[in-house]
Amino acid sequence: MSGRPLVLASASPRREELLLRAGFKFEIVLSQVEEAHDAALTPEQLTLENARRKALAVSRARPEALVIGADTLVYVDGDPLGKPMDMEEALHMVRRLSGRTHEVCTGVVFASESAVIRELHVITHVTFKPLTDDLIRAYHSQVNPLDKAGAYGIQASTDMVLDHMTGSFTNVVGLPLDEVTAALHELQHW
Repeated sequence: MSGRPLVLASASPRREELLLRAGFKFEIVLSQVEEAHDAALTPEQLTLENARRKALAVSRARPEALVIGADTLVYVDGDPLGKPMDMEEALHMVRRLSGRTHEVCTGVVFASESAVIRELHVITHVTFKPLTDDLIRAYHSQVNPLDKAGAYGIQASTDMVLDHMTGSFTNVVGLPLDEVTAALHELQHW
């Protein structure tokens, strides 16, 4: 163990819950950075760019810590779907995902002493059932879509929307836990 404090540069309660369930002790320090929204970037490039911005901003404030920055986006037809602005946009987003397979990409960056020391990304393929607008609205009455990329949360009321998925479940929640845990072990943090 390195003895360095571990810091999560994220306001996501889902990322916090995943790390806690995995047994990590960490602090949360929010980064006040502007996220990139460049649709010309690949999913990997865009999520890693945003994760890098978050990790480096917090690392400058906490250079003694190992900082984890993460960014998750949903992609359909090559278009990134972030968090919806309102319920109408949330309905439109899930309507686009209905009956189709989309990608969920999370970029994770580890930084210390104001420098990036490790980056990784994970892509999961998620297929939704065909969904009516009424079913989407019923789903959104159970799951707040406004704080979630793609306007859905895979960890709640999953049976309403999910047909199947290939890849990491925790990646779709917001943090690919197996890969993050392995990276922390490689960095000799735990």
